[in-house]
Amino acid sequence: MAAENGVDELVAKLAALKAERGYLLPHHGLLAAMAPDVLEAYGALYRALTLGKRHLDEFTKEFVWLAILAATDEAAATHHIAKFRNAGGTDAQIAIAVRLAAWARGEGAVAFADKIWSPHMAGFDWRQARGAARAALIAGGGVTPGQALLAEVATRTCLDQWSQLADGIVDAVAAGESEDRIAEALMLTMFPAGVPRFVEAAGVWLELIREGRVPASPRLRAWASLEGQGGHDEASGKVKK
Repeated sequence: MAAENGVDELVAKLAALKAERGYLLPHHGLLAAMAPDVLEAYGALYRALTLGKRHLDEFTKEFVWLAILAATDEAAATHHIAKFRNAGGTDAQIAIAVRLAAWARGEGAVAFADKIWSPHMAGFDWRQARGAARAALIAGGGVTPGQALLAEVATRTCLDQWSQLADGIVDAVAAGESEDRIAEALMLTMFPAGVPRFVEAAGVWLELIREGRVPASPRLRAWASLEGQGGHDEASGKVKK
């Protein structure tokens, strides 16, 4: 009877998924039972983003993951602590990832001071102050400025901090981080923070290229030169780009 109603296949699919990842979450079973094609597509995206080898080394990728998880209060992915340790990370460096996330989450205080107090602080540069804070947070901890900036662009995306994300991308490029590594850090936000935020982050980078604020490779220049990237508003005639 079980074979007839697909239970054996369902159990086997979930067992294989658990063997691959080392764990199961409730949505895996629900998708396997009700929409196995969606589970397959979801699994393919997850494997491509998190299990496959792309441009970030394992230490950096897991460091960025930890900052993302701390920024989004994401408990389901706590297994990334073990993955970070397996990549050579230490508890002290986990604390650095948390500090960077906490710093990003406290951006409201900086934005307030920048807006309200700047008239009383002639010549003070709040962007420069952000850079000094970042340097202080990672000092002596074995995390490079580039790695911190990759964590920053990811956390800024998770927290809807778009002007700060723009500055972070500019600074990451200036620090020598490649487009591929920056893009991978941004892509990691899709699962914990949602695809719409990744869409917004891509739009921020697009405008940076169009405005000439960051250099771009031929492939990204080609992307930035394309018209028709305004989504529904553009299609409906409300916005022209």
